[in-house]
Amino acid sequence: MTGENTAIEWLASAAPDPEACRREWERNPLGVTLLPAGSGWDVLILPGGLGYATLDVLTRFLGRPGPVLVDFGDARMGFFVPPGTAARWLGTGIRAAGAGTWIVVPYPGRTSPGGVRWLVPPDGSGTLTDPALLELAMHEAAVGPAPDRP
Repeated sequence: MTGENTAIEWLASAAPDPEACRREWERNPLGVTLLPAGSGWDVLILPGGLGYATLDVLTRFLGRPGPVLVDFGDARMGFFVPPGTAARWLGTGIRAAGAGTWIVVPYPGRTSPGGVRWLVPPDGSGTLTDPALLELAMHEAAVGPAPDRP
């Protein structure tokens, strides 16, 4: 199975009906479906500017974080984190999607014009971003780079 196929299987496994999820992805002209948060993952949603800076910090230290979505216009970014994170998250200005919420998820490997897209697509392994590392990366991103010292 290719990475894209395992990513599709991993994402669809969160749906109440994985087969219906795959059919929806195939039929929807935008290549998106709704998936429930809270069982396979939660999603922390950051403002775009902070999100991009945070992603830069994470990739410097981790190489490849868990899946990351970005919405139309790059206004918001969603970092996939372990289930239960949303219920414990206290960060101001950060939205959390957990149990009882649904998120728009694009088909892995397909780009839809003007919609939600993957910045870091799932690889099918189930890798999620550690929320403690995400929080540290957000703090570093918010503060900005350290000034050069003579």
